[in-house]
Amino acid sequence: IDMPPGTGDIHLTLAQSTPLDGAIIVTTPQDVATLDARKCLDMFRKVHVPVLGVVENMSYFDDPASGNRSYIFGEGGGKRLAEECSVSFLGEVPLAPSLRAAMDAGAPTDQPAYRTIAAALR
Repeated sequence: IDMPPGTGDIHLTLAQSTPLDGAIIVTTPQDVATLDARKCLDMFRKVHVPVLGVVENMSYFDDPASGNRSYIFGEGGGKRLAEECSVSFLGEVPLAPSLRAAMDAGAPTDQPAYRTIAAALR
């Protein structure tokens, strides 16, 4: 179940009333985002839902014109969160126009980041 960031009543009710096999925490690299993600991670632990790992979304942008990689929202926040909380870091999802276009069209994507994350969950 994809939920917005936070630890409000909806999150808590779902975690307490639905049998969950685990939670994947998704964050972006910024400090403020990882603070919210940490609260969510802590909440799942308190209600005994296993945290399967952390995914960092919008990790970087590879400029097709120059070939340069930019860390628009900072670098490594998700990985630091995973390390500090002793959970697996499952991978990074780039900020990619092709990924956005596929999602908007409801089409499958060939984004290798998703394969990496899926493999880390095995």
